[in-house]
Amino acid sequence: MRTAIYPGTFDPITYGHIDVIKKSLKIVDRVVVATTDNVNKDYFFSIEERMSIIKDSLFKDLKLNKKRILVVPFEILTIDLCKKFKASIIIRGLRAVSDFEYEFQLAGMNKKLNKEIETIFLMSDIENQIISSKFVKEIAKLNGNISKFLTKSTIKALKEKLR
Repeated sequence: MRTAIYPGTFDPITYGHIDVIKKSLKIVDRVVVATTDNVNKDYFFSIEERMSIIKDSLFKDLKLNKKRILVVPFEILTIDLCKKFKASIIIRGLRAVSDFEYEFQLAGMNKKLNKEIETIFLMSDIENQIISSKFVKEIAKLNGNISKFLTKSTIKALKEKLR
């Protein structure tokens, strides 16, 4: 079974992230969606809330296959997570050219740490490439329409958190 790790903060998960997950499933048998609680970031949702939102979005709203997607928290190096789940691929999403330099450096560092792990860059569909969790939260705070960016359960969770 070919497994890939798709690491990220997913704060919250957007249609851009979901596009990357769906495209990953065309390449691998199983995708481990791994959300982190990196101490260098200030999160809107807790790790537990993000785990719940990701699962609700993927499995309740979109009815994606639970047998092919695993959602996990992690606080270790991504390459160590690959070892844990016997994954040979790291999936990274790219939105714009501005993402590439950071992602390229990260992929290079991961390759230095474990040459057996490949990083694959995937882009979401054109209509979702501009979506960022940061902007979605900002739009929601200002009572803007976020229905084109998030699934129903994610919108509900975001609105409840903003109350």
